[in-house]
Amino acid sequence: MIQISNITRFFHKGDVNEVRALNGVSLSVKEGEFITIIGSNGAGKSTFLNGVAGCFPVDSGAIVLDGIDVTSWPEFKRAALIGRVFQDPLMGTCAGATIEQNMALALKRGKRRGLSAGVKNRDRVFFQEQLSKLGLGLENRLKDSAGLLDEHTAALDPSTAAKILELTESIVAEQGLTTLMVTHNMNQAITLGNRLVMFHRGEIILDIAGEEKQGLRVQDLLERFQAVRGEEFLSDRALLS
Repeated sequence: MIQISNITRFFHKGDVNEVRALNGVSLSVKEGEFITIIGSNGAGKSTFLNGVAGCFPVDSGAIVLDGIDVTSWPEFKRAALIGRVFQDPLMGTCAGATIEQNMALALKRGKRRGLSAGVKNRDRVFFQEQLSKLGLGLENRLKDSAGLLDEHTAALDPSTAAKILELTESIVAEQGLTTLMVTHNMNQAITLGNRLVMFHRGEIILDIAGEEKQGLRVQDLLERFQAVRGEEFLSDRALLS
């Protein structure tokens, strides 16, 4: 379970460029819940995730993960409890390392490490099994440098993107993962997961779950967004549709 209580985060605090990126955000996430997070650029989505992950300290509030108060923990210490997938694939990988080396680092994330082979034979078998599910032939390219790959998430064709989303849902369900996923795509926000949260100006303005979410259409979500945003809605519609 994740319990975020009244967290606030300022950037450039105290000068003319001061920005309140998070304005007293509270969110309770049940174990195994899959929440899609939506909102226009600058709404606070990424700042929220970065704050939970420990990329920077929040100015106020508390963050509790699985009953442990991690508010003061640095990012590396929270790594034992949190895994992340970034929009920019090179932010979550070492471009100079091979595919199998990157996967080995991910496999050992948050675990104790000693002096041994970085990639074991049993690991390679596991990596090949997992990569084969993508249908991209990556299971046969374990020795390739990650920085040379062109199958990154920023340029996926529609069929591959659909496959990735299908695998995401499958992995989350099979492993009972508690998941927060940022998206700009309203269809994805509605169809994926069991709960939808919308950010605006550093605050949560919509929180929809259960049957209410299941019955949502894109037009319903646009109308709700327009009611909250008013005149600003038109400039954001292109970003969210």
